[in-house]
Amino acid sequence: MKINKTWTLPPPEEKEDSLEWYPVVRIGRIVPFGYKQDEADRDLLIPIRDELELFEKARNYLRQYSYRDVANWLSEQSGRYISHVGLMKRVKLGQKRKREAENQRYLAQRYKEAMEKAEKLEKGRFDPVRRTTEGLSSSTT
Repeated sequence: MKINKTWTLPPPEEKEDSLEWYPVVRIGRIVPFGYKQDEADRDLLIPIRDELELFEKARNYLRQYSYRDVANWLSEQSGRYISHVGLMKRVKLGQKRKREAENQRYLAQRYKEAMEKAEKLEKGRFDPVRRTTEGLSSSTT
């Protein structure tokens, strides 16, 4: 009995949201999927729009398919190889950065609220009308 090992992903839904990709500074030795090294500046990575859009679609496919299947599909569609482990690392790094950014925004909001409360309390505590001089006269005797 021969098992058919081929698979096909459903065609992606086309959306008219234009994503804008920006160059990034190269940190590591590996150029990430979706970017190429700038020929004029070794420390700059230029985005490859087609690969990055395919990567976004691939992230959506991970809800239904394995990393290995999606990595194979992504490699076929883009013409650039990415392993399932490389795909997993790239996705998890993006999730980690998104979570950290959400935490930073949450903490910034909490800090802002705390500063407003502290300023309100300090304004009432250090009001010059409420100061008394009784404590000063009794301590000098």
